[in-house]
Amino acid sequence: MSILHLSLRSSLLGMLILTAGLACGQNYPNKPIRIITGAPGGGIDYTARMVAQGLTATFGQQVIVDNRGGGGGIMAGEMTAKAAPDGYTLMVYSNNIWLLPYLQNNVHFDPVKDFTPISQISSAPNTLVVNPSLPVTTVRELIAYAKANPGKLNFAHGGIGGSNHLAGELFKAMAGVNMVPVAYKSNPAAFTELMTNQVQLMFAVATSVAPHVTSGRLRAVAVSSAKRTDLAPGLPTIAESGVPGFEVAALFSVFAPPKMPAPLLTRLNREIVAWVRRPEIKEKFFSAGADIVASTSQELAATMKVDMARWSKIIKDANIHGE
Repeated sequence: MSILHLSLRSSLLGMLILTAGLACGQNYPNKPIRIITGAPGGGIDYTARMVAQGLTATFGQQVIVDNRGGGGGIMAGEMTAKAAPDGYTLMVYSNNIWLLPYLQNNVHFDPVKDFTPISQISSAPNTLVVNPSLPVTTVRELIAYAKANPGKLNFAHGGIGGSNHLAGELFKAMAGVNMVPVAYKSNPAAFTELMTNQVQLMFAVATSVAPHVTSGRLRAVAVSSAKRTDLAPGLPTIAESGVPGFEVAALFSVFAPPKMPAPLLTRLNREIVAWVRRPEIKEKFFSAGADIVASTSQELAATMKVDMARWSKIIKDANIHGE
């Protein structure tokens, strides 16, 4: 076969794929959509349900939230990676989904190659809180105390490899302090131990600790976002308080299976972003402890690569292994 014939065949194939993608985008959706996500409860599930609500209202089709809690995201990731890229299977997860290959050995998907990023929905920073018996009120005082008492401070977290666990490990590395991580089955269990002084500090979602701070059972010290946020009013950032460059947040995003046609990707991004940018929806996310981001697909892909490069070293150096 001549080079000309091969070129024509390649061009025709490309046109057929594009035409099929456009047709699919025009007819989409004509049946229920499934959003695969983590276990019920928590920020991941909340984000999935808010996205499902928006797509249901926009498309007039039922959007089903399919909770899959196995392996800290492994089950959700594998199901998404193997699904057809037809827009009827989506996934909502935190940045833990793209860190799993560094945390566990039994991960059989590549977060970059096996997902189509649609949009980063929101970002939820942590508040650094301490038991009131700890004689510190600022980050600098905490660092000084930790250096004077190496290995005597325990920080609680609600799961290995989660946002508040990684925040503690990053703080240890950047501040040059020796603190001991203590894992609990959930954040509420960790709060209970923190308030009874079984552990001394924790990085936690701002809204979840706010009532305990107001009651005086916990003391808020700083927030982990790059800039000050209304999610933790009046608190300085950790970065401005003695640990320059410190920034940690749980990032909640929407993905599709690999090789999703561009028309479908464009439409889903457009509709999801428009929905979460509505003032009443932004307020709901804010009340749940998250700021709306509503990124493009390209921005989410870039965030993933930066985040993976950053955390891979922290995870390796701290010898963190998932459950």
